[in-house]
Amino acid sequence: MAKKLIPLAIAYDFDGTLTPGNMQEHSFIPNLGVSKKKFWSMVKEHSKKHDMDEILAYMDLMIHMGDSKSVRIDKKSFIDHGRGLCLFDGVEDWFHRINRYGKSIGLKVQHYIISSGLREMIEGTKIAKKFSYIFASGFRYDQHGVAKWPALAINYTTKTQYLFRINKGIPNSYDNEKVNKYIPDSDRPVPFSNIIYIGDGETDIPCMKMVKYQGGFSVAVYDPKKRKSLNKSSPKDKCMKLRDEGRADYVQPADYREGKKLDLLVRAILDKVVAEAHLSKLVK
Repeated sequence: MAKKLIPLAIAYDFDGTLTPGNMQEHSFIPNLGVSKKKFWSMVKEHSKKHDMDEILAYMDLMIHMGDSKSVRIDKKSFIDHGRGLCLFDGVEDWFHRINRYGKSIGLKVQHYIISSGLREMIEGTKIAKKFSYIFASGFRYDQHGVAKWPALAINYTTKTQYLFRINKGIPNSYDNEKVNKYIPDSDRPVPFSNIIYIGDGETDIPCMKMVKYQGGFSVAVYDPKKRKSLNKSSPKDKCMKLRDEGRADYVQPADYREGKKLDLLVRAILDKVVAEAHLSKLVK
């Protein structure tokens, strides 16, 4: 009889975690004819003017600016934008390597995205099929695939509910009844102690803090090629601050290649999860 594998989930932010920068900046914003600095400034102004969530503000501007500048705002175009996204070193073969290592020590590793970015752009990337589920902001489309209205907007605080969806085994964004239903910890498919959250900054603080508080592991990553700019902390310094403040457990460069620090760290966490599972059986 095959040995039952221990479930473990790794949840990732996307922008700045698996890919440098924000996904909209690679091709969509340039197509609008504005700089990324100008676009995000407009998002903040739009949000403040209408007292609206910034995620809804950027999605609203994408529709209206796209319409006014004859830039296609449809599902196919978003997927095409996703195909052009660059990934950090080692990301493409990361999932296979971690899954293989996990299985070798008795774990079933599953990967999830929890992102404020666009689901359809992520679905266009080379790694989209590596995830058990992609929880990300997305549009409602008409019969021609044209974006008409935000269907889902995930901001830095609402991100946390998707950790509970992973914890309780709910592979969708709409079932609010089940996510709020009481389920004993022992009956949940993936205990929080078996969840790793990997993110890159302040928008990930609620998820990092909650996973850490619940006994899981939070990892802050930074772009190793990005240096300190004028009057701004370096990405590494920002992540170190998260660790020093007790938000993140660990800080590593976003270098996913085999043998690099992040790879070794995650393997060590997997080893610890297995060891803890064995110990808990011995003391029962």
